[in-house]
Amino acid sequence: MKWFKHNSVSRFEVEPYDPTTQKAVIRSSICTGEKVAGFKSKRDGHFTEVMLIRNKKDEEKFKEMYKVDFLTVEY
Repeated sequence: MKWFKHNSVSRFEVEPYDPTTQKAVIRSSICTGEKVAGFKSKRDGHFTEVMLIRNKKDEEKFKEMYKVDFLTVEY
């Protein structure tokens, strides 16, 4: 997610998401527990990070932004 200032208001630019070629994923570190939401290519497995997930509210915001009902968790 990219942040920028415009007329004294914080806004963000949403990464493009194509559900036909990508799936929504949360990557979770086994060691630190850090979670990052993003998209994994169905073709080659490339992962694109979108946002840090600190709590359930962040996860719900990600789902709402991208109209995703289910997130796969990968370790």
